[in-house]
Amino acid sequence: MPRARLADRVEVDSRSSIRRCVVPGVAAWLFVVSAGCFAQAAEPPATTAAAAPMPPTATTSLSGATINFAPNDPAGEWHSQARDYANSRYSPLHQIDTGNVGKLRVAWTFSDGTLHGHEAAPLVIADTMYVVTPFPDMAYALDLTKPGGSIKWTFKPNPSPVAIGKACCDAVTRGVAYANGKLIYNLLDDHTVAVDAKTGKEVWRTRMDDPKTGATMTMAPLVVGNKVFVGNSGGEMGAQGWIAALDVDTGKELWRAYSTGSDQRVLIGNDFKPFYSWMKGKDLGISTWPAGMWKHGGSTVWGWISYDPDTNLIYYGTSNPSPRVPAQRPGYNLWATTIFARDADTGMARWAYQTTPHDQWDYDAVNEDILMDLPVNGRVRKVLVHLDRNAYAYTIDRTTGEVLMATPFSYLNWSTGFDMKTGMPIVNKDKQPRPDIKIDNLCPSDLGGKEWPPAAASPRTGLVYAGILNTCMHLSNHEAGYIASTPYDGMDITRYAAPGGNLGEFMAWNPATGKKVWAIKEKFMTMSGALATAGDVVFYGTADGWFRAVDARSGKVLWSQKLGSGVVGQPMTYLGPDHRQYVAIYSGVGGNARVPVDKAVAGFPAQGGTLYVFSIDGDAVGMGAGVMPADASSSAKP
Repeated sequence: MPRARLADRVEVDSRSSIRRCVVPGVAAWLFVVSAGCFAQAAEPPATTAAAAPMPPTATTSLSGATINFAPNDPAGEWHSQARDYANSRYSPLHQIDTGNVGKLRVAWTFSDGTLHGHEAAPLVIADTMYVVTPFPDMAYALDLTKPGGSIKWTFKPNPSPVAIGKACCDAVTRGVAYANGKLIYNLLDDHTVAVDAKTGKEVWRTRMDDPKTGATMTMAPLVVGNKVFVGNSGGEMGAQGWIAALDVDTGKELWRAYSTGSDQRVLIGNDFKPFYSWMKGKDLGISTWPAGMWKHGGSTVWGWISYDPDTNLIYYGTSNPSPRVPAQRPGYNLWATTIFARDADTGMARWAYQTTPHDQWDYDAVNEDILMDLPVNGRVRKVLVHLDRNAYAYTIDRTTGEVLMATPFSYLNWSTGFDMKTGMPIVNKDKQPRPDIKIDNLCPSDLGGKEWPPAAASPRTGLVYAGILNTCMHLSNHEAGYIASTPYDGMDITRYAAPGGNLGEFMAWNPATGKKVWAIKEKFMTMSGALATAGDVVFYGTADGWFRAVDARSGKVLWSQKLGSGVVGQPMTYLGPDHRQYVAIYSGVGGNARVPVDKAVAGFPAQGGTLYVFSIDGDAVGMGAGVMPADASSSAKP
């Protein structure tokens, strides 16, 4: 279909006030906010649903999952990247629902002037929105009581540009946290900084690592009580991974646990009780590596942290072992690609589970752990749901570390099955890399079945919603030598689309059955976070710049908007001072969404750095036909 006629395809719901938009000669990518019309995709993405006689009613949970939404922040605000300790990314707001989401229009935008990947979500506290940029890691406070969110203050931390060359996968940040009147976030050059939320003045800054070791910091902090938890990046540079707790008010380091080394360094003591016997023993962070290699063993902590207030445990995952050449590091390489449970006060480990023993394909375990209580085999269990990069979806008892369910959610052939007795994936011997030997058709690629962009969960449906990948690779290895702060890699990779031809997909996953409920195939990789709401609407974005709203139960695409750049950030929603619900998302492609597997496909967008804020009909504070801001003047004559 010619692009000039795409606008003719906007459908009308006779039960709503949406008007038919017939604009001959207008390109599909054009949207006119004042007219209230927008162009949908020429060919809406195909949705496949699991067989069911009738769709469930609006109150039916398909899994029976319940979620603790502590710390129970105000419903209309957003204080942390995940909104709650459980990492649900669920909002109780429901002004925007399946009946009116098709009327979303751009309310206002904000450009921050940076071009690295925009991976963070904004925060909203009272009448102020806070955003942080990728390098140079600036923070802005935007006044939501003013038209277009005018700037209240700007904080420029001036991190060292040396860190840019040490970041493996773009000079990004994954977000900021709010606590005790302070914004707290990590700088790329290995500092954690706190900023007064009212004034924009620096309160404290703590140096956590050194880019000269290859370490950077890109992850979003988690605040629990008076502690803020942070970790490092740099596994591809041979940095040694760690997680640490800082005092929220002073920035003083309270404890630090390394991912490799002796039990003393890893904070493993008598209370450490892994469920599986192969993870029991003394100083496994040393003995499962060749002599001395644990010192540069990667296993960094650059993903998400969850917290259970009932057990006072934090949960997080570690990254790939270094170097990425497995023949150089025989052994399980503990504690790389591992999910840890730790006491939040002391940092002492309670249990651990390695998702990919002796990782040979760069399948980090840093993806989010969504905490829920879930009926499993007739018994309600306290679980964490983890969609791993190795393409297995895990439902794990979060009190013991026992794997209750492990089933593939994306195409894979590196493994032929899962041994529930040992808790180990069964490795396909034909897909094990060897130096200087090319292995064709290895799936998923090093990007994984799912990358870091976080999933969301809804207690109304009991489902988990996630952008996943559909990629494979040709892989060969060569020996890598360690030189501090330089690539400690050795993987030669060619990536391409897996069977089906699509690079991305957005799915609903039932954690109780280990099965997809529905899926939407995307031409480009789906590398954005997800947002679920009480209006039974789920939001996500694509690397080529589409921002979509779908029915949480059926997977039907209800609305799509093309943005100025690709979406690799995290959508959020809030109530404005006008008591209107808004949805916000950053557009600015970067990170691993820019690897050649995507750029080789026609239609890949340019970089950008714009925050888009949507509302029903595009209505917003102090904006609309004939409205002039109070601080403006007009030269028009009567």
